[in-house]
Amino acid sequence: MDHKRIIRDIQGGKVAPVYALMGDEPYFVDAISDYFEESYLSEEEKGFNLSIAYGRDSDLENIVSVCKGFPMIGSKQLVLVKEAQDLKEWKKSDSLLVLENYLQNPQPSTVLVFAFKNKSLDKRLKVGKLIDKVGVVFKADRIKEAKLPEWIEHYVVDKGCKIDRQACVLLAQYLGSDLSKLVNALSKLMIVVPKEKSISTSAIEKNIGISKDYNVFELQKAMSVLDVVTCNQIISYFAANPKANPIQMVLPILYSFFSKLLVYQNLKDRSQANAAKKMGVSPFGLGDYAKAARGYDARKTERIIGYIREADRKSKGRNNYGISHEFLLKELVFKILH
Repeated sequence: MDHKRIIRDIQGGKVAPVYALMGDEPYFVDAISDYFEESYLSEEEKGFNLSIAYGRDSDLENIVSVCKGFPMIGSKQLVLVKEAQDLKEWKKSDSLLVLENYLQNPQPSTVLVFAFKNKSLDKRLKVGKLIDKVGVVFKADRIKEAKLPEWIEHYVVDKGCKIDRQACVLLAQYLGSDLSKLVNALSKLMIVVPKEKSISTSAIEKNIGISKDYNVFELQKAMSVLDVVTCNQIISYFAANPKANPIQMVLPILYSFFSKLLVYQNLKDRSQANAAKKMGVSPFGLGDYAKAARGYDARKTERIIGYIREADRKSKGRNNYGISHEFLLKELVFKILH
């Protein structure tokens, strides 16, 4: 069950007495808990029937005590426990008895929501099994790298807007899998780009600060075909715009590219479906790896990965001897291309 389905159920009045929202992707957990907080109760009811607790400052005995109470006005109350992973009782099975007993006969007018942050409830615990039996257990997994462009496109379309495929790829590659960061960028773009127009790479360059021509992914493409001139142009642009292209962002992306290239080079079956699965990338992105495999052999790729690790160490001050980040990148690019 995805987070949209849960929200639709809440909107339709299909509400469980208890929810455990957890997993590696906080964006989806926050989407559900925020909807409960903002929309489950009317504005009048919120003043009397909304209780918000934080795990580190709360205990299950007090939380359950609130749950057993009745709404002061209206017919329902919401008890929302944020950062629920910090409740100390999860580590002591005896301390969970108070919640286990409550879940045997939950208060019909109360909805209890546990919102975990980057962690999960152990479903092997009796309390975990009880929540799963009488309520809803939602586990939010991170979107895989290969699926990010598709997720971005669906998100924008759901908002009644349009976005170019290349723009989806650029945002996914540059901002990564942090959905909160992606949504913030998309929200800004959907405000400045008229709905009848499609969000383009040019709009991203103008409003988000990602250059469609001079970014780490264009550098990556130029490296894949050993285009020395373009690589040097991009590195010069990075040197002139260090805040937009910090070495701490550039190196992990290059490391990821060459690590996946090494996987590709060692594949016996390089068919699109198999390669994409083994490398964890979109089939649309295999072209750069195929080109790079013609320009680099596996032993060279292994050395490049070593060069990137060395540059990373020096960028963090280890055996650096005062070398600037600009020089480190120029030196790295030279070693990769020669």
